Amino acid sequence: MTIRQPIVSVLGHVDHGKTSLLDYIRGTAVWRGEAGHITQHIGATEVPLDHIYKICGPLIGGKKFNVPGLLFIDTPGHHSFTTLRARGGSLADLAILVIDINEGLKPQTIESMNILRKYKTPFVIALNKIDLVQSWVPDPGKPFILNLRKQSEDAVDNFEKKMYATIGRFAQEGYSADRYDRIEDFTRNIALVPVSAKTGEGIPDLLLVLIGLAQRFLEQELSTEEGPGKGTILEVKEEKGLGPTIDVIVYSGSLKKGDMIALGTRSIPLVTKVKAILKPRPLDEIRDPRDKFDSVDEVTAAAGVKLLCQSLEGVMAGGPLRVLKGNKAAILEEIAQETSVNIETADAGVFIKADAIGSLEALAYECAIAKIPIRKYEVGDVSRRDLVEASSYTDELHRAILGFNINILPDAKDIMSNYAAKVFLGDVVYGVLDSYKAWVEEEKRKGEVAKRALVAFPGKIKLLPNCVFRVSKPAIVGVRVLGGRIRTGQTLLDKEGNDIGKIRSIRSGEEAQKEAIAGQEIAVAIEGPTVGRQIEVDDVLWVDILESEVQSITDYDLNTDEKMVLEELVDIKRKKDKFWGM
Repeated sequence: MTIRQPIVSVLGHVDHGKTSLLDYIRGTAVWRGEAGHITQHIGATEVPLDHIYKICGPLIGGKKFNVPGLLFIDTPGHHSFTTLRARGGSLADLAILVIDINEGLKPQTIESMNILRKYKTPFVIALNKIDLVQSWVPDPGKPFILNLRKQSEDAVDNFEKKMYATIGRFAQEGYSADRYDRIEDFTRNIALVPVSAKTGEGIPDLLLVLIGLAQRFLEQELSTEEGPGKGTILEVKEEKGLGPTIDVIVYSGSLKKGDMIALGTRSIPLVTKVKAILKPRPLDEIRDPRDKFDSVDEVTAAAGVKLLCQSLEGVMAGGPLRVLKGNKAAILEEIAQETSVNIETADAGVFIKADAIGSLEALAYECAIAKIPIRKYEVGDVSRRDLVEASSYTDELHRAILGFNINILPDAKDIMSNYAAKVFLGDVVYGVLDSYKAWVEEEKRKGEVAKRALVAFPGKIKLLPNCVFRVSKPAIVGVRVLGGRIRTGQTLLDKEGNDIGKIRSIRSGEEAQKEAIAGQEIAVAIEGPTVGRQIEVDDVLWVDILESEVQSITDYDLNTDEKMVLEELVDIKRKKDKFWGM
C-alpha cells in the first residue's frame, strides 16, 4: 500500500486570483491565455514533492514528508467543483478558498463555502493580494511569516484590520478561522494563509500548510491499493490533431493503455477502449501545456491525464470512469447509479438545467433553500423541446427554465420569442435565482396592476378654482386627486351619495391618460353635470364602487390613503343604506 498525492481544488470568487496563484506555484502564465483572463476550462497540475521542498526550504529545514506531492485542480468557478465527484462525495481531498484581502467575501465565495460544507471538504483560506495592502513592502517568493517581521507598524496594522474583517465574516457564516501560525487545533479552526499570487509571498506557507495537513490528517484516505482504476471526467473536448478526448483525474488504482473502460453518459454507461494515455509533465498544465504530453502506458492514482478512446459518444463532464475488470455488470450498475440524479420534484414548478450532474444538484440545492419548486431537471443546453415544454406549464410564474453554466442551442435561440417560457442563465447560482425571483416579483406586480384595472378602486378628487374649461356636455374641469386613483369610465358621487356623472377622459397638458393617482393635478371631462348646478368649484367627489366589489377590493394590498377613501365612501353610501358593504 502506498500514499498517493492529495487532490487539491482551488475555489473562489471570480478575479480573486485562483489561476494566478497556481501560475506562480508552477511557473506558468495560463491566465494570460484565457478569454478575458477568466478561467474557461478545468485544469490539473501535478506539483512534485521536490518542487515543494525547493519553495518551502526556509520553513521546512530538514523535515521530510511521505506525501509524494500535490495534484491541483483549477476550476472556472465553484460550480465546476460540484461536477468533480468521487465515491459519492467530492473528488478533492483538500481545497483552497482564495479570497482577495481587499474585497473580502463575495457571492461566489459564499457559494463555494456552502458547497465545501455540503461535501465536508476540508479547506484552507488563501488571503490573496497582500501586496496591495497600504504600506506593505513585498518580499517576492519569501514566506509571509518571515516577511511580516520586517513590516512597519502601519503596514501590520492595515493588514490586520483587513484580515480580522475577513475572520469576522467567516464567524458570521459559522466558521472559526485564524492565521495559520496561531492555530493549535486544525480540526476545529480553518487556517488562513496570507499570500500574494503576484509576488509569490506566502506561497511557501500555503504549500507547507497543505502538505502538512495532508500528511497529518489524510494519510488513511490517501492510502491506495493496486487495482482497477477509478476516475472522474473533468472535460470532454475536441483536440486539434487528436479528435475527441477526455481529461480525467484517476483517483484510485491504475489505468493502462488498452484497458476496457466504462464511462458515464446521460443514458446507459459507454464501454470503450483506451487507445492512448497522455500525461502532462510535472508542473505543466493539462489544459494549456508548455511542453508536449508524455505518452505513457500506465498511470496510477492520483494523476491528471488526457485519454484517447475508441468512442466517446455521449460522455459527459463529471461522469465516472471505471476500468472493466472483475464483475462487469456490477461496475456498470455502479456507474449508472453515480450518473443518476435524485432531485425532489413537484407537480408544479420550474424547469432546471445544468452542464453536469454535480452542478445540477447544486442548483437544485439552492432552489430548495429559496423555496423554488422544481418540476423537471436535466443536464445539457436549452433546446427547442425545452421551450415548448416549459411554455405549456399551467402556472405562468413556473414557465421558466433556470440554467446553470449552460447555453441556448441555436435552434432554440432563433424561436425563443415565439414561446411563453422565460430563460434565466448564469454561472453563479445566486445570480440565476435572483434574476428569476426579480422576474416573478415584476410579473406579480404587473398582474396586480392588471387586476386593479378590472375593478373600480377608491378615488377622491377636488375641483380646483379658476380651472373650469367648459361648464357642460361634458364639463371639463381641473382637479386634484386627493387620495386613491381615478380612471376613465368611472362614475363620481358627491358627499350625499348622489350620482354626478361619468369620467369621459383624463388629460395632463396635451397628453391623455387612462388614470391619475393621489397628488396629481389634471383636467377631467365629466359627462352629465353642469358646473354651477350639480357641481361647484372646491367640491369633493368620490369614485362610485359597486357593493359587490367592496370585499374583493379589501383583498388587495391597499395603501393608507386608499383605505381612508374607501372608508369615506362606505360612510357616504350608508347615508342611504345603513347596511351597505356589510
